[in-house]
Amino acid sequence: MRRSPKETEVSTRRITRRGLLLGGAQAAVVAVLAARMRKMQLEDAKQYRLLAEGNSVKIRLIPPARGLIFDRNGVMLAGNEQNYRVTITREDTDDVDATLDALRRLIPITDGDTKDILHDIRRRPPTTPVTVADRLTWDEFSRVAVNGPSLPGVSPDVGLSRLYPRREDFGHVIGYVGPVSDYDLSKMEDPDPLLLIPKFQLGKTGIEAKEESVLRGAAGQRRVEVNSAGREMRELSREPGQPGENLQLTLDYRLQNYALQRLEEESAATVVMDVTNGDVLACASAPSFDPNLFVRGISVADYQRLTQDDHRPLADKTVQGLYPPGSTYKMVTALAALEAGLVTPEETIWCPGYVEIAGRRFHCWKGAGHGHVNMTKSMEQSCDVYYYELSQRVGIDKMSDMAKRLGIGVRPDLPMSAVKEGVAPTKDWKRERYGKDWLIGDTANAAIGQGYVLASPMHLAIMAARIASGKKVEPRLIRARDGVEQPIRVTDDLGVEKVYLDSVRKGMTAVVNSSRGTARGSRIAMKEWKMAGKTGTSQVRNITKAERARGVIRNEQLPWNRRDHALFVAFAPIDNPRYAVSVVVEHGSGGSTAAAPIARDVLLFALAGGLPPDDAYPSFARAKAKELNETLDLVDPDTVQKPQSRSRA
Repeated sequence: MRRSPKETEVSTRRITRRGLLLGGAQAAVVAVLAARMRKMQLEDAKQYRLLAEGNSVKIRLIPPARGLIFDRNGVMLAGNEQNYRVTITREDTDDVDATLDALRRLIPITDGDTKDILHDIRRRPPTTPVTVADRLTWDEFSRVAVNGPSLPGVSPDVGLSRLYPRREDFGHVIGYVGPVSDYDLSKMEDPDPLLLIPKFQLGKTGIEAKEESVLRGAAGQRRVEVNSAGREMRELSREPGQPGENLQLTLDYRLQNYALQRLEEESAATVVMDVTNGDVLACASAPSFDPNLFVRGISVADYQRLTQDDHRPLADKTVQGLYPPGSTYKMVTALAALEAGLVTPEETIWCPGYVEIAGRRFHCWKGAGHGHVNMTKSMEQSCDVYYYELSQRVGIDKMSDMAKRLGIGVRPDLPMSAVKEGVAPTKDWKRERYGKDWLIGDTANAAIGQGYVLASPMHLAIMAARIASGKKVEPRLIRARDGVEQPIRVTDDLGVEKVYLDSVRKGMTAVVNSSRGTARGSRIAMKEWKMAGKTGTSQVRNITKAERARGVIRNEQLPWNRRDHALFVAFAPIDNPRYAVSVVVEHGSGGSTAAAPIARDVLLFALAGGLPPDDAYPSFARAKAKELNETLDLVDPDTVQKPQSRSRA
């Protein structure tokens, strides 16, 4: 059927309108695309260029050099050594198992190592490099580097690893570093990205742990170009990290070496302090351990050897060991009574060998008694009854207050692991701790450093330094940070009258230098170096009434771990005190026989700046001292290099 002219005209207009609409829509789409292309090519070009580069440019963290640790003379105690290692990045390799198989043909990797590596790879983000092997030889490292094109995601790397050149000498004080563990990370809210790198070394104990934040430094980074297989093609840029701070300690490496050897095979500790400024010159705990064993992860055999030793080589007895101070505490009781005006130095007290207190008999160490004793004689011969009597006059609270002023029962502010507070007990302390009332007998026991009283060798050294100087000497272990001297913390006068301190010093002088002094056998012969001190012997077992009746068993007849602890504190020279020392020998039986000779020898080494001349010893002790000194393997200062501090970025 043919359309009429009018119908044809209408249809033509309809087609023309549809075409115009379609053409307009097409033009609008083209315009939008053109505008978008213009924006992408001109305005957003930089952003898309960076996104494109992200497919071929990777950011790698650069671990900083860990800060070095030196002794007071500039001798390195903790340093860094070059370490050849190989890492793998999961994101940059298609087949981790195949890559590891290829690596095993080039360098020694055990099945156990492979299992650990795969475990680390699964736990870490795909962009984090995982250490496959470290401490490689140059030949092993070179083989990996040469075969790099066939090992996608594998990167040969040269890093730094911790090294302790003085080995056992500073194991407890400096501590050690080790690989970061899940436990370490669990204690941190926002861990440093460096710590997520497997086998990154973190301070675990000692100064390494306490000063971790400043020793670690800050990470650097490098931008590297990689190909489609993930292999690094070239380094585009590098921003070096900030190395950690260098620390200089107050310790003297030669004195520390001597002190540790002088403790011989004992389970013991000694601390030497400069009484003029609080510098800790030696802080030795025996037996010690080699911290290098822990840097890479200690073997099961080595760890069992350390943990199963009954002398506890991993424990730092200088600050972690708490012991009844025994008769070294008598200076506390004496000063408390003098200050309270309850005794004079000349007043005598009768010692028949025991005293009755609250229906209980408290015995003196000398069964026959000491007779009439004043303060000097009571210290000289270490009469217990004298101090039992003083304790009933002065009371436990005043004794505790004096103990804390002398440093006992107060936690020393030192960057060391598990520093203990000690115990200077009071009535309230016992009630809060044990829910029991304080007894009169508790006061008598505390007067001679037994019962609830506990102190570390560090506490005892602080006490000796404060008695010697009359100042509130605070121990200092870090001498300088990056060459900046740290403040000396001798701030206040001790607040004890000089006349009272002189009375106690007179008694300590008699202990060592009088004809009946308990430590006369360990005196110093040279007048200008004479020392004052106090012996102590603390019981670790109860002596029953029946045993006392039939005769107390001698220490030599008891098993080692049932014998008394031996203690000694001292300072020298008497007229112008410079050094204070404390020695504790676990189960050493007697302070005069086990601890005093060690303290005398360590003090002499400090005073002489090395082995002292023969005439520093009494004539009867010279042959033995010479024989002992000849057996020691002392460090030779001429063979110890003092590395230059590396420059800081």
